[in-house]
Amino acid sequence: MRQYAAPAASLLAVTAAVLGFHYGFQDNPRVEVPVVTPTVRAQPRVQRTAVVSRLYVVQRGDSFSVIAAKTHTSVAALERLNPKVSPTGLRVGEHIRVK
Repeated sequence: MRQYAAPAASLLAVTAAVLGFHYGFQDNPRVEVPVVTPTVRAQPRVQRTAVVSRLYVVQRGDSFSVIAAKTHTSVAALERLNPKVSPTGLRVGEHIRVK
């Protein structure tokens, strides 16, 4: 055991000296790690306008006059907005323009 005492003591002394030297010459012993946030390129803002045309889904029992009453418009406006749709041949699930 005596043969290991001297090298162990010298190793302990050197380690203490290195640590003392290392921490003794630091201005701020606490290391601050900078926070890095990824840069996201800003997207240009697009101003959205209100949808000009609204669609209505035809339900069972609907006619142009019923749809006009539900959507607060006139039958003439519905006929003008939907020239290819027959007022008497509406199909359930069909989309028609109301505005």
